[in-house]
Amino acid sequence: MRIMDIILAFPSLLLALTLVAVLGPGLTNAMIAIAIVAQPHYVRLTRAAVFSERNRDYVTAARVSGAGPFWLMFVTILPNCMAPLIVQAALSFSGAILDAAALGFLGMGAQPPTPEWGTMLAEAREFITRAWWVVTFPGLAILITVLAINLMGDGLRDALDPKLKRS
Repeated sequence: MRIMDIILAFPSLLLALTLVAVLGPGLTNAMIAIAIVAQPHYVRLTRAAVFSERNRDYVTAARVSGAGPFWLMFVTILPNCMAPLIVQAALSFSGAILDAAALGFLGMGAQPPTPEWGTMLAEAREFITRAWWVVTFPGLAILITVLAINLMGDGLRDALDPKLKRS
């Protein structure tokens, strides 16, 4: 957990940019860097969910009935911790899209001729006064996609949160 805290201490885009600079520019390396930067959120959320589930009656019953540690982890506890992880995945997917677009804009993401919204924005900067649509449409595509994914994540949270179902 201390390693995860250290990773969380750095701004995500700065850490992703540093990792891509070490690995080399490219779409695959950008996705690896974004995955490494996003990982601590999942680790902390999983840890918190497991701590809240491990003392429940069904876990105690499985332990008493002779279930081994791997069975307890992967069959008993982890499936009951999946709802917050699914919501986190949906909500952090939009952050990954923004980070990938930022890395592409800075020239460290997808390299031309690979189409990528951040690269499109970077290449279209010089045409902004003469052809506004060249910059506007990739920016709108990023905006609409991120907004749609955030709304889907909010809907998943509302559907999967047991506290909201009780009321």
